[in-house]
Amino acid sequence: MLTDPRWLALEVKYLDRAQSFYEAFLDLDVRERRDDEVALEVGETDLILRAPSGVPRGGLHTHYALSIPAAEYDSWYDRLDQRFDLVEHTFGDARSLYFYDTEGNCVELGESDVAGPGMSGLFEVVLEVEVLERAETFYETIGFEPVDWGDDRKRVRMTAGAFDIELWEPHLGLADARGGVHVDFGIGVDDPEATAERVADDALTVRDIDDGVRLRDPDGHYLTLVEEA
Repeated sequence: MLTDPRWLALEVKYLDRAQSFYEAFLDLDVRERRDDEVALEVGETDLILRAPSGVPRGGLHTHYALSIPAAEYDSWYDRLDQRFDLVEHTFGDARSLYFYDTEGNCVELGESDVAGPGMSGLFEVVLEVEVLERAETFYETIGFEPVDWGDDRKRVRMTAGAFDIELWEPHLGLADARGGVHVDFGIGVDDPEATAERVADDALTVRDIDDGVRLRDPDGHYLTLVEEA
């Protein structure tokens, strides 16, 4: 069983500049500093900014979404609208605003039923894939459930409770966003070894690490299955 996302890593050219951006505009605090990277606190999830230094690298032009309390949405919109050319979309009763960071990542802030204050967690990551059906099968075998398909078959949304991934064939989505390439993310799971075994034949690599199993999917994205405490 899959649970909550543990981290999303973004590759950044200038670490100090990217860190300052997220501290200034999203009020994110530093949870931990490591060699060539900094982990910012987004609820229980780490948003990792990583300088080019090895593999896994961290995603490029990644579209991802963070939860904000519905009661704070208007104030976040007014604050960010002073600095960014915001794009807004409504999904049912929930609104989302979109803007871009220093590295060309599309950041989405979506209003939701969270306590706050501020950012309360990661709820979506978009991965660019070459063959949609292959990627969908891979992630469904891991434990994600497909719930929505694009009319033109360019995308599929898959869910694992409160966390979604979207698989996109190359195209421009909402706010002209693109799916991320060589994305590195982690998610909690009850049994990492058994979960990894189900996709071992289709993964590019499978590697045991200290707190779980790291997979490289058929499109080169890194997914780490982190053992639940």
